[in-house]
Amino acid sequence: MNTRKQQLDAFNRLLDIMDELREKCPWDKKQTLESLRHLTIEETYELGDAILENDLEEIKNELGDVLLHIVFYAKIGSEKKYFDIADVANSISDKLIHRHPHIYGDVVVENEEEVKQNWEKLKLKEGKTSVLEGVPKSLPALVKASRIQEKVAGVGFDWEEPQQVWEKVQEEISELNEEIKAGNIENTEKEFGDVLFSLINYARFIKVNPENALEKTNKKFINRFQYLEKAAKKEGKELSDMTLGEMDIHWKNSKEFFN
Repeated sequence: MNTRKQQLDAFNRLLDIMDELREKCPWDKKQTLESLRHLTIEETYELGDAILENDLEEIKNELGDVLLHIVFYAKIGSEKKYFDIADVANSISDKLIHRHPHIYGDVVVENEEEVKQNWEKLKLKEGKTSVLEGVPKSLPALVKASRIQEKVAGVGFDWEEPQQVWEKVQEEISELNEEIKAGNIENTEKEFGDVLFSLINYARFIKVNPENALEKTNKKFINRFQYLEKAAKKEGKELSDMTLGEMDIHWKNSKEFFN
């Protein structure tokens, strides 16, 4: 692994390259904070994919892309005389020290849960009026639900036992079924949302990340379905020409390869 000096030299090299690109490259010169936003979101998702695949080489590459964006934003900030990369680094360093009084102060904690609770209390002392202020509005709904539940749990608004949460899931499913039978589409949508929200909450209690779990299932389904498509082509058939029974045979076979 690289020494600290080599790491700092590498970061310095990136800063120099960013300066040069911003000065000489037509594309880089045109970019703004707003124009980079959607690209940053895309890069973050690509990093997330690499993490789920446990592809360490790709994680390294995607981290580089994300780091480039951070340096890019800081460069634009410095041009506008708002902030530079040192301000960015010092800002997060100050925040980390302030929010870890059990490391940099005299606060004593017993476990991870107490750390989370102190974290949320410190945020409120910093001027936030709600523990939910830190949940981005543009987060995907599933991730947002998970973050909401984590944050309110951090100040003690939580169930005591997993069984209580599971009972809530069953209660919400029952209410959903009632609305489905009644044929009320608007209420059915609301109750379906309640079922999802309660399931996401239950995931937290059984130590499962719901976003990761769902994405792994998505990938598994894609792999199995593409296996089915390839099997059909080998038989010289299109899926639209096959019966459900024929497709099901290949679907079951796919489970041997993709679990």
